[in-house]
Amino acid sequence: MYKKVEAQFFGRPLSIEVGRMAKQADGAALITFGETMVLVTAVADKKAREGIDFFPLTCDYQEKTFAAGKIPGGFFKREGRQAEKEILTSRLIDRPIRPLFPEGFVCETQIIATVLSHDKENDPDVIALTGASAALQVSDIPFHGPIAAVRMGRIAGKLIVNPLQSQLEESDLNLVVAGSRDGIVMVEGGSKQLSEDAMLDALFTAHEALQQLLDLQDQLHKALGKPKRTVTPPAFDAALFKRFEADATPRIVAAFEVTGKHERAAAVKQAEAEVVDKLAAEFPDQAKALRAMGEEVKSRVMRGAIVRESRRVDGRGLKDIRAITCEVGILPRAHGSALFTRGETQALVVATLGTSSDEQKIDALIGETYKKFMLHYNFPPYSVGEVKFLRGPSRRDIGHGALAERSLVGVLPVVEEFPYTIRVVSEILESNGSSSMASVCGGTLALMDAGVPIKAPVAGIAMGLIKEGEEIRILSDILGDEDHLGDMDFKVAGTADGITALQMDIKIGRVTRDIMQQALYQARDGRLHILGVMTGTMERPRTEMSAHAPRIVTLKIRPDKIRDVIGPGGKVIRGIIEETGVKIDVEDDGTVLIASSDGVAMKRAIELVQGITAEAEVGRVYKGTVRKIVDFGAFVEILPGTDGLLHISQIGPGRVNKVSDVLKEGEEIMVKVLEVDKQGKIRLSRKEAMTEQA
Repeated sequence: MYKKVEAQFFGRPLSIEVGRMAKQADGAALITFGETMVLVTAVADKKAREGIDFFPLTCDYQEKTFAAGKIPGGFFKREGRQAEKEILTSRLIDRPIRPLFPEGFVCETQIIATVLSHDKENDPDVIALTGASAALQVSDIPFHGPIAAVRMGRIAGKLIVNPLQSQLEESDLNLVVAGSRDGIVMVEGGSKQLSEDAMLDALFTAHEALQQLLDLQDQLHKALGKPKRTVTPPAFDAALFKRFEADATPRIVAAFEVTGKHERAAAVKQAEAEVVDKLAAEFPDQAKALRAMGEEVKSRVMRGAIVRESRRVDGRGLKDIRAITCEVGILPRAHGSALFTRGETQALVVATLGTSSDEQKIDALIGETYKKFMLHYNFPPYSVGEVKFLRGPSRRDIGHGALAERSLVGVLPVVEEFPYTIRVVSEILESNGSSSMASVCGGTLALMDAGVPIKAPVAGIAMGLIKEGEEIRILSDILGDEDHLGDMDFKVAGTADGITALQMDIKIGRVTRDIMQQALYQARDGRLHILGVMTGTMERPRTEMSAHAPRIVTLKIRPDKIRDVIGPGGKVIRGIIEETGVKIDVEDDGTVLIASSDGVAMKRAIELVQGITAEAEVGRVYKGTVRKIVDFGAFVEILPGTDGLLHISQIGPGRVNKVSDVLKEGEEIMVKVLEVDKQGKIRLSRKEAMTEQA
């Protein structure tokens, strides 16, 4: 059976159709917005995986280059491993969908979103997320949907739903919001120091806008939705759980009093194991259930202490921030470095400055672009006391790095003011709660230590929420355990004036505007506290860069002189680089960037470029070389590649009958520039130069 639903969605046609493509998948939806099309499929194994206590979900987003009428670059003319955009979009789909599968459903499940057409104006990422929900809605896979997503922009203070790519260039907001009927379930994006109230307006405008997309999915489900598979939620034996809880609760309460992440975890594990082992001896067939009971009791103890006593596992109050220390300039050869420690989370962040030749080239469906700012995040296993093979960056590493990068990019100077390529690397040395926000704080300090004139310092904080019945508790600066057992975690980065990045995952059905407002304002208080500690260490960027950082001098030449600097086959510019050891980048508009940490080499390279591109000045005397003799005078090269005419009447103070009697080709003489006409022709005088020298 086939069904297509359509609507005008904020000025552009949007449609979702099922039953035409990928009919052997459990669910498939082709979603089109403008001329961007994404096919999303959902398949789940019929047999549950045994012996696991997590939901085995995989979300993959892939961009086919044919979607934009392109052939892949490189040696292999086919798509390879996922690009960063594809990984980030895969996470964007996974995060809001994962909590919506019923507890006890452990069949291997895969969502694949494939971009089939891209009009270069409507980003496929948000429609892929909506398409994933639609595919699940019409399948037999149990799913508590639907959900949908929109992107929010803001231009001149006006909010725009699903802005075009071209509009985002002038927008001070780029925010993806996913939601259900009841509320927002996921937020991801950045802004240019928007206020908390402006961000709230964007969030709830988005939630209202996406309701139309939920209506379309309801139509599809009503017409073609398959009956959902039956899932029996795991249930404890009530009498056995009562015994387990009575015995385990006081032990786990005492274990949670232990200070230190690893010590506390060991104490909790031992307390739990004592009760599990004791009851497993009596009920050997309930060993798996007993372990699950331990997780439930831990959750109840931690959440109960927070809700009833406003007391957290490490003894802090709800709004308290852990102790923070900041150090800068700790790596002598790095251009900028910082060590940021907050509680048991520590990030070593390093900034490196380069030239335009160090920019990252991105070959995306919308075309080739270049990045002048990169933030790379690494999470080695020793940061949490584990042993693992070192591999390439994980999806988590890429996601955390992108969040930290988004937090800082808005405060960087414009390229005209600071023409450097900047790479920031965050090495997580310890982790117990929001290493991505530690990367933001450390990144700010490293940039200032490197002398990057950022507009304002940025700090980040991770917040949490616990909801028990009607009781709500908002937590500042959450620990790993609070993140795991909480109902919402959100990360807010920003300056003293506003928000630069926001990431939020909500596990409960509804969060009101009042709760969200309280959370954002509490996050602002925490952010200002962290900024106070950071600026106490370093208040503003250094005025002098590291001696090991390259200095970049910008020269402006006429575009028609570019070929002279480059030379045939690049011979001239290579010669300058080989002689001086500098880096030189020449741009199409005549901008020449010369970079070197050696002042003498820099000066010599500037002289060479200026010598090649210099233009004749009227009234100035030059030492020139006679290049060609003719009957009416001589052509004299006064600058590299620049000749002027020395007329026979201007050769000497007396009458000259024959030019070759006075001058020889290759001879060096002093000449004065008399005139440069509109065509650039130069008229020279030797006799006036002789008069001035006399």
